[in-house]
Amino acid sequence: MMRTGYVAIVGRPNVGKSTLMNRILGQKLSITSRKPQTTRHQILGILTENDTQIIFVDTPGIHKINDKAINRYMNKAATMAVRDVDVVLMLVDRMRWTDEDDMVLQTVQSQNAPVVLVVNKVDFLEDKEALLPYLEKLSAKAPFAQIVPVSAKTGHNVDRLENLITSYMPENPYFFPEDQITDRSSRFLAAELVREKIMRQLGDELPYAMTVEIEEFVHEGNLIEISALILVERPSQKRIVIGDAGYRIKQIGTEARKDMEQLFDCKVMLNLWVKVKSNWSDDERALRSLGYDDLG
Repeated sequence: MMRTGYVAIVGRPNVGKSTLMNRILGQKLSITSRKPQTTRHQILGILTENDTQIIFVDTPGIHKINDKAINRYMNKAATMAVRDVDVVLMLVDRMRWTDEDDMVLQTVQSQNAPVVLVVNKVDFLEDKEALLPYLEKLSAKAPFAQIVPVSAKTGHNVDRLENLITSYMPENPYFFPEDQITDRSSRFLAAELVREKIMRQLGDELPYAMTVEIEEFVHEGNLIEISALILVERPSQKRIVIGDAGYRIKQIGTEARKDMEQLFDCKVMLNLWVKVKSNWSDDERALRSLGYDDLG
């Protein structure tokens, strides 16, 4: 008997949604950093094992800031992800509930799917005894199907969560081939890996003013040649990305290339360029041309 279903992973920014999906899949698919709004698109991660196919939908963090077109796009991507899924995982950050968590709860409660509240980062708790009373407090907020404390980073209790998710999967044939791990193209994943390295190194200087576009992706034999364009909004940001004597962009390229070689399982030649495109993050047309238009 085959079981297949969709699971939306939702939450406010920076609660560990992408880290959790990568942990369950056993490989890095969604990019991560400590900066909020690292994830900007819906990304499917597909896990097929023991006659069950679970299709995870990783989403941007639902957030209050809605002043730019890109912020509206990210909120829409997250809100649409909870439609027509079989179970929703709502992630929260250990002992901290915010107004944005209330926004997320409102979004998930408007759907029919069961909502499992996942309390992440419990490995960081100094007072472990405070967790139980806090979980009881959370259970009063909504009729959650279950509340599961985990650490996406260390894997603590993630197997219990996986078993719970599997129990919600309906009888269905597989929707994707058994060896497929995502619906995203290699070009998309390459762009995301470059963006991750920039976010990790320069997130404070360039929080949301940067994106990456793949201009060339040629796969021949055991070599992939990739040319990536880093778009920023101001000349001062371009100087930050390049760094003194090109040091920063070289470091970004080296780290991104290593991850790409692991993901694509072959040699990668990566060329990076930086270009100023004023106000791209608040220009609907520019966003569409950069791939921020995949919501239908």
